[in-house]
Formats: sequence, C-alpha cells, structure tokens
Amino acid sequence: MFQRTAVRKFLGLAPSRTTQFIQNISRQNAQAWSTSLSNNSLSVRNFSSLPKLIQQLRKATGAPMMECKKALAATENDYDAATEWLRKNGSAKAASKLAGRDASEGMVGIAIGGNNASIVRVASETDFASRSKDFTNLVEIIASASLEQKDGDDLMTVEVSGKTVKDSLDDAILAIRENLQIALTEKIVASSDDSVISGYVHGKVFNESNSGTAAAIVELCPTSADSGLSREEIDEIGKKLAMHIVAAKPSYMAPEDVPADEIEKEKSILLEQMADSGKPADILEKIVGGRMRKYYEGVCLTEQGHMLEEGNPKVAKDLASKGLNLVAYKSSSI
Repeated sequence: MFQRTAVRKFLGLAPSRTTQFIQNISRQNAQAWSTSLSNNSLSVRNFSSLPKLIQQLRKATGAPMMECKKALAATENDYDAATEWLRKNGSAKAASKLAGRDASEGMVGIAIGGNNASIVRVASETDFASRSKDFTNLVEIIASASLEQKDGDDLMTVEVSGKTVKDSLDDAILAIRENLQIALTEKIVASSDDSVISGYVHGKVFNESNSGTAAAIVELCPTSADSGLSREEIDEIGKKLAMHIVAAKPSYMAPEDVPADEIEKEKSILLEQMADSGKPADILEKIVGGRMRKYYEGVCLTEQGHMLEEGNPKVAKDLASKGLNLVAYKSSSI
C-alpha cells in the first residue's frame, strides 16, 4: 500500500493507473520498462519530464508548485487541461481566500484609440505587487477592454487578445496571490471628428507601459475650422494639459460644474468666519465673492494657472488664445 501511494503521488496518476503501472513493473525486467510504459501511454519521456511540466506550468500561470502538481495529477499530466484546471479551481480558491482584504495600492492605466480614450484604476494590496509585470499587463488589458467596451456590455466579458477580462483578472490573482479589484473605469468618446484626445501617465514602472501612479486624458476641440493647428500640435497641447491635471488634481472642469450645495456650503463657511467683523452685508458679499474666486482656482481646471505654460496663465485663457475648447477630461491617481 505504501509503495502504491508513493508511486501515485510522485507520478500524479489515478489509483487504477498506479496499480497497472506497478503490475507492469513487477512482471517485466528493466529492459522492458520503456515498452510497457509506452503501451500504457506512460512513456519514459513523460515520466522524466514531470518536474519540467510542473516548472513550465508554474512559469506560465504563476501558481504555487503544489497547485501545479495538483492540477497535473487531476488531469493525468495533460498540460493544457492542467492550465484550465488551475484557471477554474486555483483562481476561484485564491479569489475566495483573498476577497475582503484591503486593496489600497495599485496602478492607473489609459488606452487611446479611434479618437476615444479610457482610464482605469486597478487596486492591489501592496505596492510591491502593483509594480510587477503581471500587474501592469493586467492594468493595460483592462484599459484596452474598457476602450472597446460597447454600451450595455459587461466589461468582464470583453475579450483582449482572445481572453476575457474575467480570465485575465483570475490569472493575475492566481499569479500574484493578492486581492485585485477593478476600482474605476471611465471613458471619453470624442464629441466631434475634429476633437483630439490626449493622455499622460505619471510614475510609470516600465517605460513602455501605459500605466503608472497617476494619469489623465483630455479632449480638446478647435473653436473654428481655421484654427491653424495640426492634430499633432493639438495633441501636444493636450498632453501638457494632462500633465497639469495630474499635478494640480482639479475636482471639476469649470465653476458651473461645482454642485450648488457645495457652493452654498463654502459660502456659509466664509460668512461664519466673518460674522463678527462688523462689516455691512453688501461688503461681506463682495469679500465672499473674491474668496470664492480663489476657491474656484483651487478646484476648477479652467480657473487654475497652467503649470506648464510660461507665466502660468489660467487654463481657460491659455486655451482660448490658441483657439481651442476644453470638452472633457478624466483623471485618477493612487
């Protein structure tokens, strides 16, 4: 019994195949082993390559060695079947164990194509994991899927390079062994054929990637057909504006986008601060108006001084001088 169990565990065979294997060995001498094994579809090549199969499976999936051995044992050393077994069983098991754990790190990624753009944020548990190649690849896959996603489609079912987002996420969880979550997906669909969408990614781990610690996408459109700017020139202006957005972190595009209740709340705070000043109401209103302009400069993109332009003109003024209109922007950071 001990011999049969040891052989079964080592070779990863089903019990019935293990018994057959031992009987064949008992009946024949060492010279006939290879023939016997071959007749039972257990060639010497398969026997000797089991450790190599485990190594290959572990490298391809990122799964722990014991999980790879289990997968091969469950599929009688069929590599493709073992890969699928790990996807169905290993990923589900890992995900269930990791679900609920805090995922406050991660990366932001963008994808631009067809005059549309997407920005996504994928969360991980640790900064170390988020800086791995497996993770940055996942972020870019999700960004590309978000770009291709049609209205009403489930993002998880969108395929990128022949694999759904769900399968890619499951594979990454299995390889990285952390709770990974899609925290944000947003998209800009060009409002006009004349629009140009640009983007910027800050804090890249790999120079060739489109994921990092912060990112922004921007849609600009000429205010007239004879603006004199090429699409390449508008793209460069958009990239500089995206850099500014990443650095300044505006909350809204323009003052009219700030919710009314937030404006009233801010005004109430300012009036309370000056309640004992003894100034007339009309003077207080003027003071509040001036301070609200400062407030808008802090939270509204169009009112901010452009950090990358000489003299730091307001973004709205700078774009107007170039004959451009800011249509939309999206940004995110870790």
